[in-house]
Amino acid sequence: MGNTARLDISGTHLPLLTLGPGARLGVWVQGCVLACPGCMSRHTWDPAGGTRVPVADLLGLWRQALERGASGLTVSGGEPCDQPAGLGAFLKGAHDLRSAPSVRPTSDGGAPDLLVYTGYEEDELTTEQRAALGPADAVVTGRFRITEPTDLVWRGSANQRMVPRTELGRLRYGPHLARTRDPRDVGLQVVVDRRTRDGTWPVRWYGIPRPGDLTAMEREGARRGLPLSAPSWRP
Repeated sequence: MGNTARLDISGTHLPLLTLGPGARLGVWVQGCVLACPGCMSRHTWDPAGGTRVPVADLLGLWRQALERGASGLTVSGGEPCDQPAGLGAFLKGAHDLRSAPSVRPTSDGGAPDLLVYTGYEEDELTTEQRAALGPADAVVTGRFRITEPTDLVWRGSANQRMVPRTELGRLRYGPHLARTRDPRDVGLQVVVDRRTRDGTWPVRWYGIPRPGDLTAMEREGARRGLPLSAPSWRP
């Protein structure tokens, strides 16, 4: 399965500083049937809107991230569990690579960890989806609910649960289960891509905004003469 599996993805980024501890490889899958109101990543909903990538290629990115000292891998979306075969192959391969003797331990002495975000609750997961999540050290579960804001670190709404699943997960995420964001935490990571042929500058935001952050960015851009066109959180 690992040689032929594929994932439809929206994008990747290294280093990701906002979804999990340390500098990480971020992979966002494409396609989400849950379509939570207020989601900042509506562009990841359409299953046909991304790129189908062999899992082997994604594992190549993970290998490079490990060589650069990445502290972990974060898989978000979209909805990762809507692609259980590809997700399972990717996480298994990522686990095997991070277990190699040549991989440097992180600052706390552990291996690079694997974190997955899913909008499903634990009791909604199918047998296949549970198996796919098997190698994950921690999983953030639950729909995003715009009416339930939270300051809990690495969660978008108060109903979402961060669940450590392994010994490494308990080591890495246990201290953060009830921790709220503080000035040390990067809220939103802004990445500006190269200017396109039509003269626009694609901008990507990674992380979990606080209530009002996205509207404030739109207003500030307009005030500075840099209006946002087609922001991903607008219908």
